[in-house]
Amino acid sequence: MVRGYHIILTTYGFWLPNDPRGSWSKFIRAWELLHFGPATKTDSRRSVAHKPHDHQQRQITKRSLERNLVSFSGQQALSVAKGFKQAIERSGFRFYACAILPEHVHAVLPRCRYKIEYVMGQLKGEATKQLRRDGLDPGGHLPDARSPWSQRSGWKAFLNTSDEIRRAIQYVEMNPIKEGKPAQHWSFVESFVE
Repeated sequence: MVRGYHIILTTYGFWLPNDPRGSWSKFIRAWELLHFGPATKTDSRRSVAHKPHDHQQRQITKRSLERNLVSFSGQQALSVAKGFKQAIERSGFRFYACAILPEHVHAVLPRCRYKIEYVMGQLKGEATKQLRRDGLDPGGHLPDARSPWSQRSGWKAFLNTSDEIRRAIQYVEMNPIKEGKPAQHWSFVESFVE
């Protein structure tokens, strides 16, 4: 039985549908990416992030996108956190861990009454609204006010045991440190208690 979730929300351009390491995409929506190869559908439930690939070619592909990649500054990350807090206060979501990084967010949440895809959409929506209220939206200068997030809702892993939840929490807490950033402590994160 599902007891929790490890979710990953990605910013625009973080993981492309034709990433050489694989993606969950069946097709490519962005015309500018088509000449870099077909979608690289994988059914792997484990991360393929460390799979060897041509890093330089992946960067060239990313530079071909129609708009700039989104990478949150520290101030924007604080705004995203304020948006998450709004979603939590409005909907009663709970967090066991959260790391807001420049190109993606990791979070561990307990099972709740909503589908996890809905929760992920609410978190991205409130974060985007907060970025705009704070005047920090990375795409705010664009006339169509595009979302700073990738098109898909994000990735989710189902956590069925206390051990899986604890491992996911530890992974999320260590993520900023692995990127050379300080540990993160958000007021809306609560301790996991069995």
